[in-house]
Amino acid sequence: MVQTLNYLKESPSQTAGPYVHIGCAPNFASMKMYDGDLGACMKTGPIKGQEITITGQVLDGTGTPLLDAMIEIWQPDAAGLFPSVNETRGQADPNFTGFGRAASDMNTGIYEFETVKPGVVPWPDGRMQAPHVLFWIVARGINIGLHTRMYFSDEKNANAEDPILTRLEHQNRVPTLLAKKTADGVYGFDIRLQGPQETVFFDI
Repeated sequence: MVQTLNYLKESPSQTAGPYVHIGCAPNFASMKMYDGDLGACMKTGPIKGQEITITGQVLDGTGTPLLDAMIEIWQPDAAGLFPSVNETRGQADPNFTGFGRAASDMNTGIYEFETVKPGVVPWPDGRMQAPHVLFWIVARGINIGLHTRMYFSDEKNANAEDPILTRLEHQNRVPTLLAKKTADGVYGFDIRLQGPQETVFFDI
């Protein structure tokens, strides 16, 4: 007879919350263990290129902002070079990390990154990709992190030739990947999880 182990019951499953902020952004979660959270600052000194701010919200199917989302970004520098040991095309800007992590504000759901406008990078076949930023999103209720890209609405010529944007079957969804310039050096990019304007997500 199999013994019942009621004292070892399975714990309730959690997706990204409530511990994701404690583990990934402890300072944001009011646990001051380090000088700053990993990814909170992408610029470690004077950087080359156009400095920009990316801001927005992660919205559910009703248009309500998620207040517990965490967003990570990865991008090249202004010259299109990644700060990676795998970068063989040249030396990336030593004062730019390329990696950012931000939690959405617990009251407004707004996230923000202080970064640089990225340069173009080559596709494997040699075609150039339009300037873009890679996004990864987690939040309560999301079992697996969501991957998407953010392009710039003011890069029309480059976007028109981008290997990813031109490959999308439903071209009417391309605008969900375009950040809009809302002020000088500021780009707004809302990520919609569901609904008519659902952001295009990528299976990576």
